[in-house]
Amino acid sequence: MADAAAGAGSALPVDVGRGKEGRRRSAAGCGFAVVGIMSTLLVYGVLQEKIMSVPYGAEKEFFRYSLFLVFCNRITTSMVSALVLTASKKSLNPVAPLQKYCVVSASNILTTTCQYEALKYVSFPVQTLAKCAKMIPVMIWGTIIMRKKYGGKDYFFAVVVMMGCSLFILYPASMDASPFSKGRESTIWGVSLMLGYLGFDGFTSTFQDKLFRGYDMEIHNQIFYTTMCSCLLSFCGLVLQNHLIPAVDFMFRHPDCFYDVIILSSVATASQFFISYTIRTFGALTFATIMTTRQLVSILLSCVWFVHPLSWMQWVGAVHVNQELRKLKPEGIWLASSGK
Repeated sequence: MADAAAGAGSALPVDVGRGKEGRRRSAAGCGFAVVGIMSTLLVYGVLQEKIMSVPYGAEKEFFRYSLFLVFCNRITTSMVSALVLTASKKSLNPVAPLQKYCVVSASNILTTTCQYEALKYVSFPVQTLAKCAKMIPVMIWGTIIMRKKYGGKDYFFAVVVMMGCSLFILYPASMDASPFSKGRESTIWGVSLMLGYLGFDGFTSTFQDKLFRGYDMEIHNQIFYTTMCSCLLSFCGLVLQNHLIPAVDFMFRHPDCFYDVIILSSVATASQFFISYTIRTFGALTFATIMTTRQLVSILLSCVWFVHPLSWMQWVGAVHVNQELRKLKPEGIWLASSGK
């Protein structure tokens, strides 16, 4: 009996140690995802804004073919994922029905297209509020698609993080840098595009999460088939809109745009792998949280690097976001969430 008791007592520290080790690995994996997503999307955002908003050449021509950028991004990602699957000797056969890959693909194309097009019609504050509200659509879609349950605390968390990030971005210390003092006016069409972007974006990540949980699916398998579907859909869209040849002609006439698109597609491919890893490992809601707070982190790093002071509104926003994020578990699950 004493030996059994001793054995039972000695087993406890081992289990605790395994639990701590698991939490450390989970935290390290989450950190890897955060750094990967934030770094790649930072470069992606700068290039995206440049391609769509900065004129090229002596004639000051603007690139107007947002669907062509989607096509280039997806075909690059599909080729890389196919190479990875082949090099690792894993099957290229679909794990889920092809129509489910196509659903993710179509939603992803609509997300990206709405995002590109909205840049032409909405002001910076509207863009900011939309991008800071990513968690709320994911929670709504999670309830509809995955039958998750979220309480008032969960929605309160999402709203506080959204408002905190918005305050931090919209109210810098220097009014010369204020986004309210420059940029285009928002239109009803632009706001509608941003709402479409939010809805499709939340659906895409939630449905990806559902596929990962419902099938024994490799990250590269899902990426390959969804991006292949996206290639076909975006190519058909370009042909129907008669934008394929004009877009190619534009890049022949402006080689600097061609190089920008190559870099954009490469960065988009890297970010897609980080995004899929995050959704598969931690879920769509953790991914949405990272996407919401990445703007705050980017501006905070800029303030530190260039020694820019923070306004009191930015301090308020940062403190609120920090307090809410401290409620997260290391493995990325909300303490307050009742969703499974």
